[in-house]
Amino acid sequence: MARLVTHLISATVLGATLASGPAAFAQPAAPQTPAAAPAAAPAPAPAIIVTEAYSEADARAILNARLAALKAVIELTPEQEKLWPPLEAAIRDISKNAVARRKQMETAQPPKDFLGVLDQIGTAEEIRGRELKRFVEAARPFVASLTEAQKRRIPPFLGLQDTGGAHQPAGTLWLFEEEAG
Repeated sequence: MARLVTHLISATVLGATLASGPAAFAQPAAPQTPAAAPAAAPAPAPAIIVTEAYSEADARAILNARLAALKAVIELTPEQEKLWPPLEAAIRDISKNAVARRKQMETAQPPKDFLGVLDQIGTAEEIRGRELKRFVEAARPFVASLTEAQKRRIPPFLGLQDTGGAHQPAGTLWLFEEEAG
Protein backbone atom coordinates (compact mmCIF):
# COMPACT_ATOMS: atom_id res chain seq x y z
CA MET A 1 0.00 0.00 0.00
CA ALA A 2 2.84 2.41 0.87
CA ARG A 3 4.38 1.76 -2.54
CA LEU A 4 1.07 2.55 -4.28
CA VAL A 5 0.74 5.79 -2.35
CA THR A 6 4.34 6.70 -3.26
CA HIS A 7 3.58 6.08 -6.94
CA LEU A 8 0.37 8.08 -6.74
CA ILE A 9 2.10 10.98 -5.04
CA SER A 10 4.83 10.87 -7.69
CA ALA A 11 2.18 10.91 -10.41
CA THR A 12 0.51 13.89 -8.75
CA VAL A 13 3.80 15.81 -8.54
CA LEU A 14 4.49 14.98 -12.17
CA GLY A 15 0.96 16.06 -13.04
CA ALA A 16 1.40 19.38 -11.29
CA THR A 17 4.59 19.95 -13.25
CA LEU A 18 2.92 19.08 -16.54
CA ALA A 19 -0.15 21.11 -15.62
CA SER A 20 1.92 24.25 -15.76
CA GLY A 21 1.64 23.81 -19.50
CA PRO A 22 3.99 24.56 -22.38
CA ALA A 23 5.31 27.71 -20.73
CA ALA A 24 7.19 25.60 -18.20
CA PHE A 25 9.17 23.99 -21.00
CA ALA A 26 9.84 27.11 -23.05
CA GLN A 27 13.43 28.14 -23.59
CA PRO A 28 14.36 31.68 -22.58
CA ALA A 29 14.98 34.04 -25.46
CA ALA A 30 18.57 34.92 -26.28
CA PRO A 31 19.52 38.33 -24.93
CA GLN A 32 19.43 41.11 -27.50
CA THR A 33 22.77 42.79 -28.12
CA PRO A 34 23.28 45.83 -30.25
CA ALA A 35 24.59 44.81 -33.64
CA ALA A 36 27.73 46.27 -35.04
CA ALA A 37 27.84 47.00 -38.74
CA PRO A 38 27.84 43.50 -40.20
CA ALA A 39 30.57 42.64 -42.63
CA ALA A 40 28.42 39.97 -44.21
CA ALA A 41 24.82 38.91 -43.86
CA PRO A 42 24.43 36.44 -40.98
CA ALA A 43 23.35 32.91 -41.77
CA PRO A 44 19.61 32.37 -41.25
CA ALA A 45 18.66 30.89 -37.89
CA PRO A 46 17.69 27.22 -37.98
CA ALA A 47 13.97 26.58 -37.95
CA ILE A 48 12.57 25.85 -34.51
CA ILE A 49 9.96 23.16 -34.39
CA VAL A 50 7.38 23.84 -31.71
CA THR A 51 5.40 20.90 -30.41
CA GLU A 52 2.58 20.85 -27.94
CA ALA A 53 4.09 19.87 -24.59
CA TYR A 54 0.75 19.28 -22.87
CA SER A 55 -2.04 17.44 -24.66
CA GLU A 56 -5.61 16.51 -23.81
CA ALA A 57 -4.36 12.97 -23.17
CA ASP A 58 -1.89 14.41 -20.65
CA ALA A 59 -4.73 16.31 -18.94
CA ARG A 60 -6.83 13.12 -18.71
CA ALA A 61 -3.88 11.16 -17.31
CA ILE A 62 -3.26 13.84 -14.69
CA LEU A 63 -6.92 13.96 -13.70
CA ASN A 64 -6.96 10.16 -13.40
CA ALA A 65 -3.84 10.29 -11.22
CA ARG A 66 -5.31 13.01 -9.02
CA LEU A 67 -8.56 11.11 -8.50
CA ALA A 68 -6.68 7.91 -7.66
CA ALA A 69 -4.37 9.82 -5.33
CA LEU A 70 -7.30 11.55 -3.62
CA LYS A 71 -8.92 8.19 -2.94
CA ALA A 72 -5.60 6.87 -1.60
CA VAL A 73 -5.09 9.94 0.62
CA ILE A 74 -8.59 9.61 2.08
CA GLU A 75 -8.24 5.82 2.53
CA LEU A 76 -11.84 4.95 1.71
CA THR A 77 -13.72 2.15 3.40
CA PRO A 78 -15.81 -0.23 1.26
CA GLU A 79 -18.97 1.63 2.34
CA GLN A 80 -17.46 4.98 1.36
CA GLU A 81 -16.38 3.55 -2.02
CA LYS A 82 -20.08 3.17 -2.87
CA LEU A 83 -20.57 6.95 -2.47
CA TRP A 84 -17.54 7.87 -4.61
CA PRO A 85 -18.90 7.46 -8.22
CA PRO A 86 -21.26 10.50 -8.23
CA LEU A 87 -18.49 12.72 -6.86
CA GLU A 88 -15.96 11.43 -9.39
CA ALA A 89 -18.46 11.98 -12.21
CA ALA A 90 -19.01 15.58 -11.09
CA ILE A 91 -15.25 16.23 -10.92
CA ARG A 92 -14.72 14.77 -14.40
CA ASP A 93 -17.58 16.82 -15.82
CA ILE A 94 -16.33 20.03 -14.20
CA SER A 95 -12.85 19.42 -15.61
CA LYS A 96 -14.27 18.69 -19.08
CA ASN A 97 -16.26 21.94 -18.95
CA ALA A 98 -13.16 23.90 -17.89
CA VAL A 99 -11.28 22.57 -20.94
CA ALA A 100 -14.18 23.54 -23.19
CA ARG A 101 -14.24 27.07 -21.73
CA ARG A 102 -10.50 27.43 -22.30
CA LYS A 103 -10.87 26.37 -25.94
CA GLN A 104 -13.75 28.82 -26.38
CA MET A 105 -11.69 31.66 -24.88
CA GLU A 106 -8.76 30.85 -27.18
CA THR A 107 -10.94 31.27 -30.28
CA ALA A 108 -13.03 34.22 -29.06
CA GLN A 109 -12.31 37.82 -29.99
CA PRO A 110 -10.28 39.51 -27.25
CA PRO A 111 -12.08 42.17 -25.23
CA LYS A 112 -11.92 45.66 -26.76
CA ASP A 113 -11.43 47.51 -23.47
CA PHE A 114 -11.11 47.11 -19.71
CA LEU A 115 -14.87 46.74 -19.30
CA GLY A 116 -14.79 43.79 -21.66
CA VAL A 117 -11.99 42.26 -19.59
CA LEU A 118 -13.94 42.77 -16.38
CA ASP A 119 -17.07 41.31 -17.98
CA GLN A 120 -15.07 38.27 -19.08
CA ILE A 121 -13.68 37.81 -15.55
CA GLY A 122 -17.17 38.17 -14.04
CA THR A 123 -18.64 35.61 -16.42
CA ALA A 124 -15.82 33.15 -15.69
CA GLU A 125 -16.24 33.55 -11.92
CA GLU A 126 -20.01 33.14 -12.21
CA ILE A 127 -19.59 29.88 -14.15
CA ARG A 128 -16.93 28.58 -11.75
CA GLY A 129 -19.28 29.46 -8.86
CA ARG A 130 -22.04 27.31 -10.35
CA GLU A 131 -19.57 24.49 -10.96
CA LEU A 132 -18.29 24.72 -7.37
CA LYS A 133 -21.85 24.53 -6.03
CA ARG A 134 -22.42 21.45 -8.19
CA PHE A 135 -19.22 19.90 -6.77
CA VAL A 136 -20.35 20.68 -3.21
CA GLU A 137 -23.77 19.08 -3.78
CA ALA A 138 -22.18 15.96 -5.27
CA ALA A 139 -19.67 15.83 -2.39
CA ARG A 140 -22.14 16.23 0.51
CA PRO A 141 -23.24 12.59 0.86
CA PHE A 142 -19.71 11.36 0.36
CA VAL A 143 -18.11 13.78 2.83
CA ALA A 144 -20.84 13.03 5.41
CA SER A 145 -19.56 9.45 5.47
CA LEU A 146 -15.94 10.43 6.19
CA THR A 147 -14.17 10.52 9.53
CA GLU A 148 -12.71 13.81 10.79
CA ALA A 149 -9.21 12.59 9.89
CA GLN A 150 -10.32 11.84 6.32
CA LYS A 151 -12.02 15.24 6.01
CA ARG A 152 -8.85 17.00 7.19
CA ARG A 153 -6.87 15.53 4.27
CA ILE A 154 -9.12 16.86 1.50
CA PRO A 155 -8.61 20.68 1.53
CA PRO A 156 -4.83 20.66 1.04
CA PHE A 157 -5.16 18.00 -1.64
CA LEU A 158 -7.66 20.14 -3.58
CA GLY A 159 -5.35 23.13 -3.36
CA LEU A 160 -7.42 25.02 -0.80
CA GLN A 161 -5.61 27.57 1.30
CA ASP A 162 -6.64 27.10 4.89
CA THR A 163 -5.37 30.40 6.25
CA GLY A 164 -8.60 31.72 7.71
CA GLY A 165 -8.00 34.96 5.81
CA ALA A 166 -9.55 36.36 2.68
CA HIS A 167 -11.57 34.19 0.33
CA GLN A 168 -9.64 32.16 -2.20
CA PRO A 169 -10.39 32.72 -5.90
CA ALA A 170 -12.00 29.69 -7.56
CA GLY A 171 -9.48 29.79 -10.41
CA THR A 172 -6.70 28.65 -8.06
CA LEU A 173 -8.34 25.25 -7.42
CA TRP A 174 -7.07 22.32 -9.49
CA LEU A 175 -10.66 21.61 -10.47
CA PHE A 176 -10.42 24.63 -12.77
CA GLU A 177 -6.76 24.75 -13.79
CA GLU A 178 -7.51 23.35 -17.25
CA GLU A 179 -9.53 26.48 -17.89
CA ALA A 180 -6.39 28.57 -17.48
CA GLY A 181 -4.54 26.47 -20.04
